[in-house]
Amino acid sequence: MKNNFTFIKEAKFFLFLWFTQSFSALGSEMTSFALVIWSYEQKGSALGTSLLMVASFAPYIVLSIFAGVISDRWNKKIVMLVCDTVAAFGTVAIFVLLKTNNLKLWHLYVINAVNGFMNTIQQPASEVATTKLLPQKYFQKVGALRYFSNAINSIFTPIIATAFLAFAGIETVIVFDFITFVVAFVSLLFFIKIPEDTNSVSHKENFLDSAKIGLRYLKCKKGILHLILFLACINFTASIFQAAFPALVLSRPEGGQNALGVVNTCRGITMLIGSIVAASLKKPKSRVKTICYTLLFSMSFENFFLSFGRTTAVWCIAEFLGWILIPIMSTNLEAILREKVPVELQGRVFSTRNTLQFFTIPVGFFLGGFVIDKFFEPLMSAQNAGSLLVKAFGEGKGSGAAFLFFILGFIGIFTCVYFMNDKHIKGLE
Repeated sequence: MKNNFTFIKEAKFFLFLWFTQSFSALGSEMTSFALVIWSYEQKGSALGTSLLMVASFAPYIVLSIFAGVISDRWNKKIVMLVCDTVAAFGTVAIFVLLKTNNLKLWHLYVINAVNGFMNTIQQPASEVATTKLLPQKYFQKVGALRYFSNAINSIFTPIIATAFLAFAGIETVIVFDFITFVVAFVSLLFFIKIPEDTNSVSHKENFLDSAKIGLRYLKCKKGILHLILFLACINFTASIFQAAFPALVLSRPEGGQNALGVVNTCRGITMLIGSIVAASLKKPKSRVKTICYTLLFSMSFENFFLSFGRTTAVWCIAEFLGWILIPIMSTNLEAILREKVPVELQGRVFSTRNTLQFFTIPVGFFLGGFVIDKFFEPLMSAQNAGSLLVKAFGEGKGSGAAFLFFILGFIGIFTCVYFMNDKHIKGLE
């Protein structure tokens, strides 16, 4: 108890920032959840829905390598406030288009792209702000707290969003999103002071040369580079998974909108449990082995349970197995990066990390939606009722997504085993 009070006292500004930003994230996630359902109902296409995420991540990937320069050079607080404000205008635009019955799917692609660009600039600034607001001894707690808030949001997002959709409509979800933005904006503007470096990047330094610093650093630190590439491969498989997930749950006879909400809530509860465990654990003997083994467990069990499961109960079990260890993985990953990378370089290095680690996400989302609509669903619909594939993965819409999950399980296992034997990653210890 004494240690907890000490942590609260020493990290009060970080905790206030974390809490208000998490509250704002709840509103954003509720809007995203509602818009996924809205877009799938409009087209019934996994590809059309997955392109929402492609639009969000494409600018993030392309421009991240330069965003760290902005983070290291400019005032972090101002960067975060401006980015939040622009994103809020996108929320208002969606509300107006809905109220006037003019909202189209392409509008969401454009707005998601703008929000993705703002997130590109804000994310490294937020990372550096976290490092500055926290003593080093609490670095491992950062990942656990973030997964704690993500878990809470995952629990309440489908519950609140589904209730709003059922009784008040999607417009109410968006209004709630805007209210959470106002709370976070005012809190950051008036109540949180983020220390600034006196030795920050010179404004005379060439912008492109500054951006190259992150690449040069990672080129010299091959252990960190290979660890990032490992996560890039995991993100590729995971983004294909995320593209296929709504197509599976919304399309199955046992599924639907309520089933999707229940399964997402189960995922959130699992993340909550995992984050509490991660926050209480001491530093492991090997952070690298912890990262590798937790990912191996998660990538295999979840995909196989989803591929053969036909009910909400089995899907919930799959989510528990897939997400229970992820907070532990994340806390150790963040601790390695914060401990290894000098704070004056973190903005540029973390933004370069974002480009390398996350560039596979839009590719995976597009590929996942494309192969479901164009290959797996047509393949399963062409099968005879007694065929082996139908017996294994079922029939009708959603069976193609189940088949894809089966393949993703093996891809995930191969990826983890390959990088577990990487000498540069082993050398990080």
